[in-house]
Amino acid sequence: MDWEPRAQGLAERVSHPGSRWRPVVAALPRHAFVPRWWEPPGGYGARPAGRPRDLSAGWELRDGPLDEEAWLDAAYSDESLVTRVGTLHADHATSADRPAGLPTSSSTMPGLIVQLARYLYLDAGHDVLDVGTGSGYGCALLATRLGEEHVTSVDVDEYLTSAAAARLASVGLHPQVLTADATGPLPGPLPGAAAGYDRILATVAVRPVPASWLAALRPGGRLVTTLSGTMMILTADKTADGGATGRVEWERAGFMRTRTGPGYPPSLIETGVGDFWGDGDEVSRGRYPMGTATAAGDIWSMLSVLAPGSEHAFIQEDGVRTVLLVHPDGSWARASGPPGELPVVQQKGPRRLWDLVDKIRDDLLRIGELPVYGATVRVRPDGVIELTRGRWQATIDA
Repeated sequence: MDWEPRAQGLAERVSHPGSRWRPVVAALPRHAFVPRWWEPPGGYGARPAGRPRDLSAGWELRDGPLDEEAWLDAAYSDESLVTRVGTLHADHATSADRPAGLPTSSSTMPGLIVQLARYLYLDAGHDVLDVGTGSGYGCALLATRLGEEHVTSVDVDEYLTSAAAARLASVGLHPQVLTADATGPLPGPLPGAAAGYDRILATVAVRPVPASWLAALRPGGRLVTTLSGTMMILTADKTADGGATGRVEWERAGFMRTRTGPGYPPSLIETGVGDFWGDGDEVSRGRYPMGTATAAGDIWSMLSVLAPGSEHAFIQEDGVRTVLLVHPDGSWARASGPPGELPVVQQKGPRRLWDLVDKIRDDLLRIGELPVYGATVRVRPDGVIELTRGRWQATIDA
């Protein structure tokens, strides 16, 4: 299989000419880590920008060895390839399987791994903990750059770690790959290394930062992660008190949140919390038209900070778009209308969630940005996150 030119092309797309990551990406056969994957309804990249996918139709299995050209196209695209939907891994599926719902593991888009790895400020000899092994490709990038003896990778799923270790070995790499719940106690580096890690890179989202990560960082160590329910990248350096300080970066990224079991528990929307299809106790017109605003990710990030635990979903049917917002305290909002028109909004519960969304949109239009991005971060030793930007402050503890 002539994969080397494809890997070189991928490297040129995701890194600049002088980057130390360019030869690393070019050297790795990504297809070896994703022999089978799930393709969403309509295919990768088929949906209009800003519009969510309808996953109810079921994912379709793709088997690389059955179509090598399609395999190379997918593996050397800068796309995240989903390898597990619910509890069904593509490796264990048949062509008749059509799982519906959300992904639970993937091979992260190479450009995003490189983007996050830049924030690590890596030096030779650094010991790195890779949280979220997935397919093993991200671990392979780190091991190729630093040396396999300097990389430990963990995932909660025993099949993922065993398959990744085998695929890493098939390309000549033997980092330490372990099965562990990354929100709890963490394993140490390979025997012979000092305790703890110089860097922690997470390709799963957390909220708050697990205290075990802070305990595992060596003095002056650095962590890079994303926050659950947001598109926020957090970078922070360990401080003498056992916490860390840093910032929310201007770039955006989103990952699946950490899980402790084979799948995720049902969402508030799936369980029908708040009877959000009923009548609200307040009906009004929203202040902004229904649409596919490119700022939507920023709005949901801000909402997740101001109303922790909020969930949202989109439904498009017969030319009408509906947005649902649900909060654990029973509050809900439902906004419906044709694209480009002001929606009819129904709300109920102790919080007026859609009013909060409209207020966030007001601030975004008035100021041009939202304070979550670029905010100064302090992570307490217990993992609680304190954000400040100018006079704006927020605390993320759940």
